[in-house]
Amino acid sequence: MSETNDLRSYLSALDALGDIQRITRVIDPNLEAAAVTRRSTENGRPAPFFEHLSGVGEGFRMIGAPGALSSVPGHPLARVSLSLGLPYTTTAAELVEHLRQAGTGQLIPPRRVAADSAPCKQNILTGEEAGLDRFPIPFVHQSDGGPYVNTWGVIVARTPDGRWTNWSISRIMMIDDRHMTGLVLPGQHLGMIWREWEAIGEPMPYALFQGGDPGAAVVGGMTVPTEVDEGAYLGAVLGRPVDVVKCETNDLEVPASAEVVIEGYLSATRDAVEGPFAEFHGWALPETSPQPLFSIEAITYRDDPIWPLAAAGRPVDDSHVAPAAGISAEVVAVLQGAGLPITTAWLPLGAACFWTVITVPQNWRDVLPGMDTARFVHRIGEVLNGTRVGRLSPVVYVLDDDVDPANDSDLLWALATRVHPSLRQEQWHGPIMPWYPCFLEEELHNGWGAIVVHDALLPAVGSGRVPPATFDGVFPADVRAKVLAAESEQTGDTGSAEQTGDSGSAASS
Repeated sequence: MSETNDLRSYLSALDALGDIQRITRVIDPNLEAAAVTRRSTENGRPAPFFEHLSGVGEGFRMIGAPGALSSVPGHPLARVSLSLGLPYTTTAAELVEHLRQAGTGQLIPPRRVAADSAPCKQNILTGEEAGLDRFPIPFVHQSDGGPYVNTWGVIVARTPDGRWTNWSISRIMMIDDRHMTGLVLPGQHLGMIWREWEAIGEPMPYALFQGGDPGAAVVGGMTVPTEVDEGAYLGAVLGRPVDVVKCETNDLEVPASAEVVIEGYLSATRDAVEGPFAEFHGWALPETSPQPLFSIEAITYRDDPIWPLAAAGRPVDDSHVAPAAGISAEVVAVLQGAGLPITTAWLPLGAACFWTVITVPQNWRDVLPGMDTARFVHRIGEVLNGTRVGRLSPVVYVLDDDVDPANDSDLLWALATRVHPSLRQEQWHGPIMPWYPCFLEEELHNGWGAIVVHDALLPAVGSGRVPPATFDGVFPADVRAKVLAAESEQTGDTGSAEQTGDSGSAASS
């Protein structure tokens, strides 16, 4: 069971690992907070915790990069792992497998609690009082179209018939004190639900929450299958229900421990201009688009609230880690569900999640007798091409599992030495996502292009495969044992202690 059931306990857990940097000087939410956060992510530093912010009420705080890579040596996925109730030592393969099991097992729906026990109801603003002016809305990048209310919060939406409730992360830009706009893309779940409200000509009730159970933002950034409620999926991941409370002005539910909750309605027409905003692909493109208008009816918040900030840009930051884990888990589930032997999958973070790397066990030929690598990889491409998740990455590599796809050194060596420059690849044409600048403008406009699946599998053992020129691969066992014994004697084999840092709480209640 997870011990980090709100943003504050999560930050305390990071603090205990030395993965929080307290910023005590006064920080301006206008560009400065995001600039510090970008420096933190680009240099592998602890998450910056801004204790004093200018231009807002006393007690308002901000945490930068809550879902980015961790600064804890040897454990880059500590933040996302702790968010999901897992040990900070969890590896990429273990994380993917845990998410796969949660997605294919019994879901655990959220549990509604009384409003008087919900921290997010400590302060309630309605009517004209429900404005954004008292909150630290960050201006993230110099070229952005305005301050962005949402970079790491979760939007709650429900279909008109109530059959499906979706939690998702999508960028939302502030227009004025009572209005916002944000990306509502047709191919994403938020866009699918909004389209149903558009069809009946009614505004869509929404809730936007910041903070709360730290796993909510991680799951909100994943690609949970269509019509699966993320709240119930998160319960399965955590092994416990998420405590939720009813909103003030609609029937939607939000985590009871949320830091800030914004409620209102999303227009049934695209009345506003959104953007630009520098995105996860690493480029500050000057793109705008017509989007629906978020009106604000109520805001509730905790005492001394903490506002999460993800400063998206060139990898690796928060916008890459959660999607990589979630998409990878769904890819494994889809392929294994089709009867294919798959070890794991991973979207390399440094490639901005543009690639999917799939590894297969070296005995796959025993599972699929008579099948050669070309037909095996063709079958993988065939399955992926028939699914939404399979078309989220333009490039797919299939490798033997002697390579760890989350280890950049392993991966670069394998891609350079096993991928043929022009052969052993197959293109699958179909729908593509609109956010990949590697495609032609015409392809992006039409939403149609190719994904390429590369066969980078090695020959079978005994049929041309050679050992790797490594310590384990090209030296006999007795020589290796002698070298290791000498090393152990010289160093005393004392091992190395994990960095624990201070154990103080980063965020008191």
